[in-house]
Amino acid sequence: AGSSIMPGKVNPVIPEVVNQVAFSVAGADLTITMAVEGGQLQLNAFEPIIAHSLFQSITWMRRAMRTLRVNCIDGITANRARLGAMVGSSVGVVTALTPFIGYAASAALAKTALLTGHNVGDLVVEAGLMSRDEVDKQLSPARLSGLEAITAAIPVQQAADSIIES
Repeated sequence: AGSSIMPGKVNPVIPEVVNQVAFSVAGADLTITMAVEGGQLQLNAFEPIIAHSLFQSITWMRRAMRTLRVNCIDGITANRARLGAMVGSSVGVVTALTPFIGYAASAALAKTALLTGHNVGDLVVEAGLMSRDEVDKQLSPARLSGLEAITAAIPVQQAADSIIES
């Protein structure tokens, strides 16, 4: 429930337990492999260890996955506002706008965003390269994740040229 040397830190003990179970299952896989290889013709005297290792691994993994789900995953919710702010402040999103504002303007705006810490979308709108609605549409999570297709690029060469010159 906490760290002995860092107050407020929560140790990831449940994922660590799942890792330990996975390590044990990987070891059991080697045991099963060796036992199968040790069999001769139609007779394998090592079937008991094969069955034991297999069933134990299945049971342990089932219990580990349930523990992970119940004690670690259930109830997790996304902080959409914080995630949106993090995406907006990421200079990498300018790549998604390159088909619309051009490479040179994208590079210039990325450099400005890095120097000033401003949101890339805000800089694009301030520069007059795209409207807020267009920027929001192209930088939407569905679009960035590939769930929506890219819409046709808007001709903005004059505005892009003015950004490059400044």
